[in-house]
Amino acid sequence: MDKFINNQGFMAELFDEPAIAERASEIGAAILEARSLRLTDIAAEMEEESDAGYKRIQRFLKAADPRLALWRLFQEDAEFVIGDPTEIERPQAWRTAYVGKLKDGKTRGFWALILATPYRGRAIPCGVITYSSKTIAQNADSRNLNHFRAFASLKDLLGERPLVLDREFSYLELMLNLFEEQISWVIRLNLRAHPPKFYDQDGKEVAMTISPGETVTLNNVWYMGKVRVNLIGVWKKGLDEPLWVMTNLEAKRALRIYFARMKIEETYRDLKSLLGMTKLMNKQQVYMEKMIGLLLLVFTIGLLVGEELRDLLYGEPLAEDEQVADKERIPGSPTLKKGKKWKRYSGLFVLLKQKRPLSDAQKTALLEAALISFLHLVHPHVRT
Repeated sequence: MDKFINNQGFMAELFDEPAIAERASEIGAAILEARSLRLTDIAAEMEEESDAGYKRIQRFLKAADPRLALWRLFQEDAEFVIGDPTEIERPQAWRTAYVGKLKDGKTRGFWALILATPYRGRAIPCGVITYSSKTIAQNADSRNLNHFRAFASLKDLLGERPLVLDREFSYLELMLNLFEEQISWVIRLNLRAHPPKFYDQDGKEVAMTISPGETVTLNNVWYMGKVRVNLIGVWKKGLDEPLWVMTNLEAKRALRIYFARMKIEETYRDLKSLLGMTKLMNKQQVYMEKMIGLLLLVFTIGLLVGEELRDLLYGEPLAEDEQVADKERIPGSPTLKKGKKWKRYSGLFVLLKQKRPLSDAQKTALLEAALISFLHLVHPHVRT
């Protein structure tokens, strides 16, 4: 299904040099065909002998930096920005300099911290950095400093938008850094091993008590006695434990934003299961990061085309005068509502996994619609 995608029109908007854009298009098409980020797999899907394709990939990585092009995908109208690290296992990479041990202390691999903005229940990436226990030791670095490095690059783009983070970012040093940088944030609390303590205005510890089915809000409390935050907890029936979120925004808004972020974790599953991000095999970290950057660009193109395809195949026409809630309407289409299969699949899954015959006219229309969405993304309307 993905074979009709012509990447070149998209890549020309990301890379200023035509030759670089053409090469990115060729490699991107091969990534979609191979469903893998291993260079030998990609080269095998390129024209001519695989050795020649491998050399073209290497020359591209030396000449271009997809990580910089990735920032062009930042959505100016996004309500919030997500930062989320994902583990990439490399169990056989004993001699790769940037591969260390993952959270369990046994499995070899590294972390990719991906920055993204929400899009139709998935996310469009706009930045990436990688780090591991080994690179942290080599650089006299820390996990926290790598987090600061990623968020510092995002600060000018954030504006009033909150940064939405999961439990691994629930630590005091980051809170102080975000407060100093005047960044709005929504962070889920880590209550497992060493729960943080909160204090009221008089310095008395605040009890975070909540019952199943209940929602509790605690405003203007002090995280570890150092940073003033708003807390909101919810314990949904059927779950083993409550979910607590802290923020410097209004508490109910923060909880709504965090629940929207939770759905976006599916993006990382798509990257791993549909596009083979875990098969990455570059020897040098800088080239590995460039390949992840290129993969994220290809993912975005596939996502936009796939969403158009999902609307075409699984959108249900609205009957005349039919009353449908806004959340049941397909975004951007006043005449279609979400069918059962529309809700079940992501656009990228429909594009890569489902084989449905399309006419040439349908393929052309899909690509044109996706390219228009892409142009709005890369060249947003600038307010005067």
